Amino acid sequence: MPPDPMVKMLSHSTGTVKPFIELAKAQFTALQLSARSRELVILTVADYTGSTFVAAQHNPMSQAAGVDERTRQLIRSRQLDDAELSPHDGALLRFTADIVQQPHVADDVFDTARVFLSERELVEVLQVIGYYWTFGRISTVLDVEVTKIYGDEPILDTPDNGTSGRLPAVPSRPCGARDHRSVTRPGAPGSCADSPTDEPFEGFHGPTNRHVPETGGRSPQS
Repeated sequence: MPPDPMVKMLSHSTGTVKPFIELAKAQFTALQLSARSRELVILTVADYTGSTFVAAQHNPMSQAAGVDERTRQLIRSRQLDDAELSPHDGALLRFTADIVQQPHVADDVFDTARVFLSERELVEVLQVIGYYWTFGRISTVLDVEVTKIYGDEPILDTPDNGTSGRLPAVPSRPCGARDHRSVTRPGAPGSCADSPTDEPFEGFHGPTNRHVPETGGRSPQS
């Protein structure tokens, strides 16, 4: 990854910066979801989270993935029911927007998304949304500026020589050093030490009426 302001900001969390960026790489290399669909999701998240950073980086990426300018305009204007959108795109965009805005998705929105997305793709969409919601909030809350548009440059280290995923060293910074917004609250004791948790993971809990079966393939029609 390039040593830009976002990477520097992420590096404050020394224990998670590498896996966070590894997860970014997975969004580009390990999904069944198509690159075009991924970019539609990311642009929608960028708009609904107000992240100009994510939007700026993914406008050229979405163009390279086949998203035309008219579709990007409809996303920016939140015209997700527009007849110019294909049924697939409209379903995906409305599904994404609903997830970003509220904890539960309307039944009709969910059912329509299931028509076009496999069970694996539905879960991948949720993960992409979660990742770029976090990325977007880092950019907005900590005022991370756009210094360069990377477009479709190979900014993630993905060579097939055994070094895939290896990150360049991030320049060290003194504790309490500031750029953009400080991540330390005024008056709070500053510390650069890691603070991992040993609490066990207890698993997921929630309603089962939209359970995704273990078997593959597309969900049956209602």
